Amino acid sequence: MRNRHLIAKIYLAFTLILLYVPIFYLIYFSFSSGKNMNKFEHFTWAHYQTLFQDNRLLAIFLETILLALLSSLIATIIGTFGAIAAMKKESNKKTTLALNNVLMVSPDVIIGASFLIFFTALGIGLNFGSVLLSHIAFSIPIVVLMVLPRLNEMDMSLIDAARDLGANSWQVFSDVLIPVIMPGIFSGLFMALTYSLDDFAVTFFVTGNGFSTLSVEIYSRARQGIDLEINALSTVMFIFVLLLVGIYYFITTKKGRKKNHRVMGGLVK
Repeated sequence: MRNRHLIAKIYLAFTLILLYVPIFYLIYFSFSSGKNMNKFEHFTWAHYQTLFQDNRLLAIFLETILLALLSSLIATIIGTFGAIAAMKKESNKKTTLALNNVLMVSPDVIIGASFLIFFTALGIGLNFGSVLLSHIAFSIPIVVLMVLPRLNEMDMSLIDAARDLGANSWQVFSDVLIPVIMPGIFSGLFMALTYSLDDFAVTFFVTGNGFSTLSVEIYSRARQGIDLEINALSTVMFIFVLLLVGIYYFITTKKGRKKNHRVMGGLVK
């Protein structure tokens, strides 16, 4: 048993090193006064100063954040209602899961090309709207997968009890159902947000008319040569994602503590 725990710890440490060393290597060179990552020269904030003076890049950063917030919020609403609707019938649940699995395992290149053909056939211009619709579409299955387990764990007798006590459909929905599945909703929201921020392949196909996201812009600049301003931008984005993870962890931990207090209070009574 001890050997298994030791192997698990070694594997976890190796995985973390493999994932985080390249990120910290990139962050390290964002403070170099050189022009590339061949050699670290003197410590400097120059690349960050250049970054915050680049109006185009700052505009793209804000547009990317706005896109991620809007798409994740809309996808969370649609995905939550979709998961609830799927739970009403077993056949609906199986169909929803099947469609979700198809979208989750499909390569991003195929999804992006499909959206491109779809928008072109309908005469929809490639701009912020096309990217927003695409991000909503591929984020909905993520939300559904996050919400469905909470619905499966829910004791449906709570709904019957609420109806027996005179609650109408809206009260059952807002006061019973939503509070129970709220952790799943938050999980879906944050997952959709990170997927939107991270996406490149789908966005690359459906962006146009001067609109761009950070991932596409970084790719375009990297093709012209490694610029340490990209390192600075990547560092800022990494810190932003860490803040999101911290907020999510704080919310879930706080809710877990409240739940434990309620359980302990019930046992004391």
